[in-house]
Amino acid sequence: MNIFRYLTKWDYVSLVICVGLIVAQVWLDLKMPEYLNLIIQYATTSGSLSDIWANGGLMLACALGSAGLAILTGFFAARIAAGFSNRLRSAVFNKVEGFSMEEIHKFSTPSLITRSTNDITQIQMAIAIGMQVIIKAPILAIWAVCKIVGQNWQWSVTTAIAVGAMLLLFAIVIGVSYKKFQRLQKQTDDLNAITRENLNGIRVVRAYNAENYQQEKFDSANNNLTKTNTFIARVMSILMPFINIIMSGVTLAIYILAAYIFNDTTVMGRPLVIANMMEFCSYAMMVVMAFMMLVMIFIILPRAITAGKRINEVLNTQSTIHDGEVSINNNTLRGEIEFKNVSFKYPDAEEYVLENISFTASKGETVAFIGSTGSGKSTLINLVPRFYDVTGGEITIDGINIKDYTLEALHNKIGYVPQRAVMFSGTIGSNVAFGDKNGVQPDEKMIEKAIEVAQAKEFVESKSEKTNSPITQGGTNVSGGQKQRLAIARAIARDPEIYIFDDSFSALDYKTDRALRSELKQHTKDATILIVAQRIGTIKDADKIIVLDEGKMVGIGKHDELLKNCPVYQEIALSQLSKEELENE
Repeated sequence: MNIFRYLTKWDYVSLVICVGLIVAQVWLDLKMPEYLNLIIQYATTSGSLSDIWANGGLMLACALGSAGLAILTGFFAARIAAGFSNRLRSAVFNKVEGFSMEEIHKFSTPSLITRSTNDITQIQMAIAIGMQVIIKAPILAIWAVCKIVGQNWQWSVTTAIAVGAMLLLFAIVIGVSYKKFQRLQKQTDDLNAITRENLNGIRVVRAYNAENYQQEKFDSANNNLTKTNTFIARVMSILMPFINIIMSGVTLAIYILAAYIFNDTTVMGRPLVIANMMEFCSYAMMVVMAFMMLVMIFIILPRAITAGKRINEVLNTQSTIHDGEVSINNNTLRGEIEFKNVSFKYPDAEEYVLENISFTASKGETVAFIGSTGSGKSTLINLVPRFYDVTGGEITIDGINIKDYTLEALHNKIGYVPQRAVMFSGTIGSNVAFGDKNGVQPDEKMIEKAIEVAQAKEFVESKSEKTNSPITQGGTNVSGGQKQRLAIARAIARDPEIYIFDDSFSALDYKTDRALRSELKQHTKDATILIVAQRIGTIKDADKIIVLDEGKMVGIGKHDELLKNCPVYQEIALSQLSKEELENE
């Protein structure tokens, strides 16, 4: 799998060291039966006690040396696995950072979280444990077989039959359980999705007494995961009893065959038969143990392979949003946005969300968008920072197609406030100063000014630690209106050429809304502002108001012009204001 390209030169050096350590470890393991043979011969013949002690000491030294080498091997293997998983997590995170909304929706957020955590953990475990087993098992098996070949053909045939039986057992178990391992990761995604959905919507769940409904959804996903895990565990649990039967059967068969050989041997040769039998038993057990070690990797490997494929899917997915080459704008234009016959439809969708949208927003202008729910307002302004690319037509900023800008240069021009204010764990200050522009973050003075313009100064000053006051993940320790004002302050602190407000005033009361827009107008008089709003009061002072209906532009002009000549705008206005209020205006 191409994920192994994230192994470094040091990892390969460590791997070579591991192989050397394992070879030395196997050599020491295989020396012990030889010393056992000598000890038995000395004990059953006229050997001296000193010879027994000497060979016993050598056998003990081999055992301790093997244990020490095993610890060193484990250290190097764990280091390789930890470093590899670290780089893999970074690679997946960076890849997802470059995804457009199309790719994120393709995988889904819970699945991307599972792939970045659980899947990589499976691979780390497989490398840390499996690397030792995969290297050691074949070396041990082949070397042990070489040791016993030619000693006694009956014993060798018995060992070969045992190995064949184990291989057949492994093939059956893996064949039965492999698809279950694939299903296991998908079911983990489903469980994460339900858990995340429930935690995000916990207030709504409680308000609607829907705990039982959510519990049933969770139980269904949890039970499916449990059934798959249980099935795999049951299949794998069959291995150990059968392996024990095979190991015991091999030992018993060797003893029975040794008994016949013992009877056919002279009294003088019988101690050698016993010694050879014990040595052969040790080697036979090593052969069987080598295949038994593979059981561990057979339990881990199928899930790790599935996890690796899922991670590769992420790493091999190319974003539909590609970087341009323009990083510096040499044009005299600043902050001018032009839509030229822009049309857009979502990937795999048949119908267009936007059709033939054309307008120009010049420097210093405020352009507002209004329309019924689903008319394409938010979709339209999300095309400017290239969260999606246009399907037809083009969008230019300062006379240059936005596709020609590098994403960094494009985003440096924009201060974006989404519909749902997003807060990150940290402080008020870190949230307002979030990100950078041309490699520079807002300083304390800019942060304070942005908070003041966004009408957030009062509640920030009321906190004991001011801008150092903590913000929890998701901003759960501040109200919706406070989050919205901090999100607006974040855009202001960036001091961009273009401001994009996607229904970003909806959580504000009318007084705060008016005060904020008044301050904003003074502070951003040289910037271009795009506003999506539902309230007429928020946008009536805009230089241009664009009315959308079912993805089409049905009106453009100032507030009073649209009241006269745009039926859709009139309908929206009448739904919010009385005829008398409109006539007074």
